[in-house]
Amino acid sequence: MSSVAEVKTNLAKNKGDLDRYKPLAKINAVSKSDLDAAQAAYDASLSSLEAARANLRAAKIELSYTKIYSPIDGIIGKTQAKVGDFVGKEPSPVILNTVSQVDTILVTFFITEIQYLEFTRFKAKNDPAEQVDDGDDKFELILVDGSVYGHRGRLDFVDREVNTTTGAMLVQATFPNPEQLLRPGLFTKVRFQVRVVKDAIMIPQRSVMEIQGLHNVFVVDSNDTIQTRSIEVGNKVGSSWMITEGLQAGEKVVYEGLQKVKDGVTVRATIVDIEPTGQDKK
Repeated sequence: MSSVAEVKTNLAKNKGDLDRYKPLAKINAVSKSDLDAAQAAYDASLSSLEAARANLRAAKIELSYTKIYSPIDGIIGKTQAKVGDFVGKEPSPVILNTVSQVDTILVTFFITEIQYLEFTRFKAKNDPAEQVDDGDDKFELILVDGSVYGHRGRLDFVDREVNTTTGAMLVQATFPNPEQLLRPGLFTKVRFQVRVVKDAIMIPQRSVMEIQGLHNVFVVDSNDTIQTRSIEVGNKVGSSWMITEGLQAGEKVVYEGLQKVKDGVTVRATIVDIEPTGQDKK
């Protein structure tokens, strides 16, 4: 900066001299050589100014190498180097720090081959009107403290292949993070709504007896008599089974003591409500 200022001062002086010599030279008050000398001094000052400005630009470039700027906005981690450290070559760390954009969080998880096949077959055979569009924000996060994250996400990416070592397929979902609650490295459970069934009948899996692919339950009728009922089952939801045929809403199904009852026996039943469990597991 001082060199540029000094050259500018000389340039102003030489320009002033040249401006005075020009009218005097026209009336022969100064010699032609004096005018040429003034013009040369002014031209030299212009060249010196350009050189000084070039040196200043080079100095600013060199100075910029002493400062590191993040190319993105986000949350920065712990700095791996201190002021004065020589970095860029071993043993000094090459990565000075890591900055993460947290306005949107990418959540990656794996599904098994069986889960992939079940979901694909379900999409193919079920009524499209009951299915949820993959593009909708239908992914939910269950945080490590058991709470449900306040914003839903959407499907972002499904890998093209199943990992032959683990037998799993990589899936990625995108979640908004306006409060910056989510941070890189958090562990969560992912829940995805694939179907909406209104007034579905759900019973515990332990109430269902399966023999050679046929499913039966013990039903207590209005006369407190045990009846064996053949049923059709649908999807499993946690510890429960969705019943598609064979049961009506409000019917009583035997839950405990299946080994002690049989068709036609009169019982004194105790009615209990069983809440489905494990629905957050996928």
